[in-house]
Amino acid sequence: MKLSEIKKVLETVETVNFELPDGTFVPEYFHVTEIGQINKRFIDCGGTVRNESTVNFQLWNANDFEHRLKPKKLLDIIELSEKTLNIEDHDIEVEYQNTTIGKYDLGFDGTNFLLLNKQTACLANEKCGIDAPKEKIKMMNLLDQSNSCTPGGGCC
Repeated sequence: MKLSEIKKVLETVETVNFELPDGTFVPEYFHVTEIGQINKRFIDCGGTVRNESTVNFQLWNANDFEHRLKPKKLLDIIELSEKTLNIEDHDIEVEYQNTTIGKYDLGFDGTNFLLLNKQTACLANEKCGIDAPKEKIKMMNLLDQSNSCTPGGGCC
């Protein structure tokens, strides 16, 4: 989910809930302690220099049991961050403290924001000797339908 997308969603929802991949929820008294843009410059295993930018949200559970972050307040925090830091419209990455700091992609299911597990990947498969996944073909699709037998067609 991009920053522009969460802003649109926040204009329509009544609550801000974050669901973890295991189906549990970040406690409703969480705080958003940081919003920023992270720019990463790196070299992949094939030797290609790459640049990647994400918008980072950090969620924090302060055991402040009465705290509730309203959609309008989160929208205000985002807009202040954009204005002050010149944050661009990139994909959002959410940090949340569980047993360690977890980093998640962000989705939305129409009601709740979803913290989605991130996955690593090789960015230089062709240089590492990793074959691209082969397309799976169903045997039915190999038949030439114009020459196929049909009941009463006289081909059998």
